[in-house]
Amino acid sequence: MEVGSLPVELWRVILAYLPLADLGRCCQVCRAWRELVLSLDNTRWRQLCLGCPECRHPNWPSQPHLEPPSWREALKQHALATRTWTQNGPEHQSSACLLLFRRRKDRRVWHVGAGLEFETLRGALGVAGPYDRLVLHPGVYEEQAEVALKVPVELVGLGTLGEVSLLMCMEQQCPTARLVNLVFMPPWFSTVVYKTSWGHVQLDNCNFEGAQLQVRGPGTCQARFCSFSKGSSVHLLGVALSLLDSCDFSGSDTASVTVEGPPVSEKNWAFKYMAALARTVSPCGVIKSGPHRGSGSEGAVKKEDWQRENGVEAAGQGTVIEDAWSDGEEEGSKDGEGTKNPSTLGYRIPYDNHGLSHLLKARPDGSFPSASCPNPPCAHPEPLTIQQELERDPEAQMFVSSTLGCIVRRCLFREGKGGVHLSNYGQARLEDNVFRCLNYGVRCIQNSIIVMRRNEVCECRASGVFLRLSAQGLIAENDIHSNGEAGLDIRKGANPIIVCNKIHSGLRSGVVVLGNGKGSLRSNHIYNNKEAGVYILFSGNPVVCGNHIFQGQAAGIAINENGRGLIAENVIKENQWGGVDIRREGDPILRNNYICQGYSDGIVVGERGRGLIEGNHVYGNKGCGVWVMSSSLPQLVGNYITHNCMYGLAVFCRKDPDNTERNWAGPEGDRRGMVEEEEQENLHEEGELFAWDSDLDSEDERHSARRSVSVALVESNCMSFNGAVGLYVKTSEPLNVFANLVNRNRGVGVAVLQSSQLTRLVTNCVLENSRGGVTVEKDCRAELRGNGIYQNDGHGVNFSGMGQMLENDVVGNSGYGIQVSGNGDVKVLHNRVQPALGCGIALLGSVKALVSDNQLFQGHPESQKSLLHLNPSNKSCVLRNNSISRHDSSCTSVPPWVLENPSPRPPASSPSGLSSSQYPSRLGISMTTRISATVENGCHSGSMFCSVL
Repeated sequence: MEVGSLPVELWRVILAYLPLADLGRCCQVCRAWRELVLSLDNTRWRQLCLGCPECRHPNWPSQPHLEPPSWREALKQHALATRTWTQNGPEHQSSACLLLFRRRKDRRVWHVGAGLEFETLRGALGVAGPYDRLVLHPGVYEEQAEVALKVPVELVGLGTLGEVSLLMCMEQQCPTARLVNLVFMPPWFSTVVYKTSWGHVQLDNCNFEGAQLQVRGPGTCQARFCSFSKGSSVHLLGVALSLLDSCDFSGSDTASVTVEGPPVSEKNWAFKYMAALARTVSPCGVIKSGPHRGSGSEGAVKKEDWQRENGVEAAGQGTVIEDAWSDGEEEGSKDGEGTKNPSTLGYRIPYDNHGLSHLLKARPDGSFPSASCPNPPCAHPEPLTIQQELERDPEAQMFVSSTLGCIVRRCLFREGKGGVHLSNYGQARLEDNVFRCLNYGVRCIQNSIIVMRRNEVCECRASGVFLRLSAQGLIAENDIHSNGEAGLDIRKGANPIIVCNKIHSGLRSGVVVLGNGKGSLRSNHIYNNKEAGVYILFSGNPVVCGNHIFQGQAAGIAINENGRGLIAENVIKENQWGGVDIRREGDPILRNNYICQGYSDGIVVGERGRGLIEGNHVYGNKGCGVWVMSSSLPQLVGNYITHNCMYGLAVFCRKDPDNTERNWAGPEGDRRGMVEEEEQENLHEEGELFAWDSDLDSEDERHSARRSVSVALVESNCMSFNGAVGLYVKTSEPLNVFANLVNRNRGVGVAVLQSSQLTRLVTNCVLENSRGGVTVEKDCRAELRGNGIYQNDGHGVNFSGMGQMLENDVVGNSGYGIQVSGNGDVKVLHNRVQPALGCGIALLGSVKALVSDNQLFQGHPESQKSLLHLNPSNKSCVLRNNSISRHDSSCTSVPPWVLENPSPRPPASSPSGLSSSQYPSRLGISMTTRISATVENGCHSGSMFCSVL
């Protein structure tokens, strides 16, 4: 008979009446028949799968509304899994399969129930032979003493699930057993209803109500489509391998699944079959809401929606910078005809080959570097995919391939105290599960190993995933969101690998690392959390690399209370407070990150903050690019701080308000108290009676790897195209500013407004800023040495404080070259000055100054301004050995002078006069921070956006 003799639709109707065995025989007729049978996937195969009394919907319990990719494949996987318990037998004989068939043929079926062969289960077990089936008819079976299973048997409940209930405690003393379609309830004398210590038990479509399933190694367990409710749980002690597949856990009083102790070395007969099942990835039940590595913003909130939700107005796109101080530039600009005249450019001494000119030149492809490009960067790196992460991390590959311990797949944990708890070297692998509405989702402690992939952990009242006490493992491709505390909480030496997850919408931080916790966070999407995306404190020391941290309602990353860590190559954007916030002895390495488009400052270094901040791109933030407060000792080296709406870098003397010590967690309350209170609870709960101090590294150990830093350092940075001053200094502490490029800012290039200690500006290039080059206000102490100050719209240097200006090149500025005023004591030595139209050096008022050995060059030939101007009434200034060069009558448009011996400043290398202590090596520092938010009316006493957690 050929398929073609009837329409295909009619054949499908006919085949829909065949049982499973006959469908299998039809598949063997020919290829056309096989294809025809396989085409019945959504009809007959679906009916057979859903009609099987031993299983439920393939995507039960987490997503029963979703169709599996193949109903036939789901039925096949179920059939293979249900036969595991019968695989035990002698393997040295070649006819092992025949032995299995003979065993099945010899099996007897015993019926148990009122009026049947046996009225009690104990009586039926007394006569049952190996691999017999005991069919329990509807009813409640109760035993007053423990029941022992001494031979392999199959217990099957007849009817629908719930009609057969067992009130007894059973101990398995045989190699294998299978329990199907039963309800287990605890007897009066024990909450443990089933236990085995060396055999294998298979549970299909069973319910546990207020009962405990206990398996002790080398025993094994395979549970499929089971429900654990009303405080039921699974307790695995030293198991080598067990599998929980498609189970529902609800209403637990403790953890729903507890895995305790290392896997025992002894293996029972079922281990190799269980390992084969563990390596099989079923196409059914994959959590669809898990993260997929694609575009950097997939799954994130739309930017416009996020702005509207958090009250960020569109007007913020164009922040207006008010004048925060008066520097007298308006008067000076009038005196010097401050409007730039293009005709003077032909007489300007060339300076284009200064030591930092390479930062301004176009690249071979025609593009411009960040320092000279008028537009902010438009591209940033994307997170790596899980495949790329695994390829470059052998340790992560090892975790992925591991199959020891408890394997939990496609299960639902809901509405209870805890999901999965690992302790004392336990091992578990969690895949495609849902943890919802629990106190915590997963807790891993005491050197245990956890592998979590493609799980959803949400709406937990505390942290979603909690690791401590040297726990480790791999947490990858999970969706962790909407938890009451941190999405992930890492403490006390825990060192997990956390890659390619989505961690978002938390009521507190996304990831918290504290108490000497470690870990590697890579290629994650962390967004829309109410507190910091990543929060590091109390000597936490993680590696945070390649993540996208965005749309947070507080800081992107906060480092506080001796927190450390390497924070590298992350994209930190669109956060409502600081992109990175470092305070109170926080000491990280912050390297090569993109910190951009924030609604506050890019980087905040608060009181007593430290750290190496190196090679970062900080741009497009509504506040300052970098905000540094008093008593902090950061090293800012090689950063690009551009296109921020306020200052590029602001160094302020403002102290945090006293009340921030009590409320520095932000609007949610006292975070520090919460941490300590939660820690005490955990100490009592786990029985660990040691304090925080015993966990923390000593201060000597922390700093043994780096040279101490006594003065904050700003070195080799580019501060360009910012909305106000490039470098704003208002501090009572010393500051070293070396070899920076400060160009094209809308305010003054460098403004020193308050500096009772010495601010050193050495070998910087201050170029083309809108309101002048360098301003030093009254009573400030400053040293300017070896700088190039070129073509700024106001004065080159406006100096009203105390200090010295040595060996600077001040060329092409629209106002005066150098204006000295006030009543301070100033030395102006060995400078080369050419103004555009104004005076070269102007000494105003009653200033006390020594002006010696300077070279002054005339700018425009028609300028009538004196190149060296001194107030006639001033008797305290000393002028000597200054040379003045003017154009002669035959001058051409080519400038008659050049800057040589030395070439235009700044030099290409560090100044030889700086000792190693003055010019620190670029060693890593670690830091962390807690943030206090105080909104001020302006920037006199603090950043109007100064960030917080």
